Amino acid sequence: MLYQAYQTQSDFTSPLRLMAQGLGASLWMNQTEGSMLRKMAASMEVLSRMRLTHSRPAYGIDSVKVGEREIVVAEHAVLTMPFGTLLHFQKQEPTAEPQPKVLLVAPLSGHFATLLRETARTLLQDHDVYITDWHNARDVALRHGAFGLDDYIDHMIRFTQTIGPGTHVIAVCQPCVAALAASAVMAEDDDPAQPRSLTLMAGPVDCRVNPTEVNKLAVSKPIEWFEKNLISHVPLPHKGYMRRVYPGFVQLSAFLSMNLDRHKQSFKDLYQHLVDGDVEKANIIRVFYDEYLAVNDLPAEFYLETVEKVFQTYDLPLGKLSYKDRIINPAAIRRTALMTVEGERDDICAVGQTVAAQDLCTSVRPYKKTHHVQTGVGHYGVFSGRRWNQQIYPRVRDMIHASE
Repeated sequence: MLYQAYQTQSDFTSPLRLMAQGLGASLWMNQTEGSMLRKMAASMEVLSRMRLTHSRPAYGIDSVKVGEREIVVAEHAVLTMPFGTLLHFQKQEPTAEPQPKVLLVAPLSGHFATLLRETARTLLQDHDVYITDWHNARDVALRHGAFGLDDYIDHMIRFTQTIGPGTHVIAVCQPCVAALAASAVMAEDDDPAQPRSLTLMAGPVDCRVNPTEVNKLAVSKPIEWFEKNLISHVPLPHKGYMRRVYPGFVQLSAFLSMNLDRHKQSFKDLYQHLVDGDVEKANIIRVFYDEYLAVNDLPAEFYLETVEKVFQTYDLPLGKLSYKDRIINPAAIRRTALMTVEGERDDICAVGQTVAAQDLCTSVRPYKKTHHVQTGVGHYGVFSGRRWNQQIYPRVRDMIHASE
């Protein structure tokens, strides 16, 4: 019922937003600075942007600077499966030296993998980059079956095998558990494509350490409460009709409510920048909300299993996490170099939760282990922004290249 009510409201208000968008565009063609028409046009644009979208935004990575050369980049789907695509940011010219292959593992969360576009763009300077481009579950037909944590780990293994031996894996946030599990399975199987290095960034490997408000919320209710109150069936007319999902709009609503005053101020600022003709500042807000308001539904099985096994029962650090009835054994990892990265001010995955992987991987030699805590950054600052580019990325790059 929850999703159906949301769909009905969205269908009802969509014509109003489209009308506002069209009216605003026409008013911009007939206005002067400070005029009433400009204020009306700004109001119409702000109104048209106060909506959710459900399609992945573009990555917008058209080129990358390698040394002194600007090289064109094209997206290429290497392997497409119902719930995700292995996407390659393919450089259209050869580099002077072969670059290490990197699989960037994006969270399967309420947002799309484009949340990591800056991470991918930075990595492209010195690496051959692939990304896990997860699909919106509401667009996946029921005939493709369920998608749980085992399936996520299976995708990790298949994607890494597809790229081939010598792949370096970088997991950001939520998928750190699955990436570590996939690496352990591949190591135990002596898979020739097991990662050459594994970098875990701001991920919930052991949520018993320094629990955050997010962790406390996860244990405040039994898993049955999450299933009853947060899971909905996809309504018509979507391809995934009747699939059980954790709707992206539910997660986004929670995020918005936590910082509602800040988001209100952002839209007020957008209006004022448009009225003042400050296009550059207006574009910064436009780009942020184009991404932030693009929501991605999660398969119910994956969401519930993640909440229960990662945030409630701590299966991985307690040695109970399984993959297809096999207990995950991080001690099986021997050849893979391990790096963990945390943000000092991270209020989603606190300091200590990611570095816990170091203690689990007992067979990795000390000289192959690296840990970095970045001062002055929160969760998103670990993989985007100035400190990511200037302080964290050089360390990640050096570890990867040293492992080649």
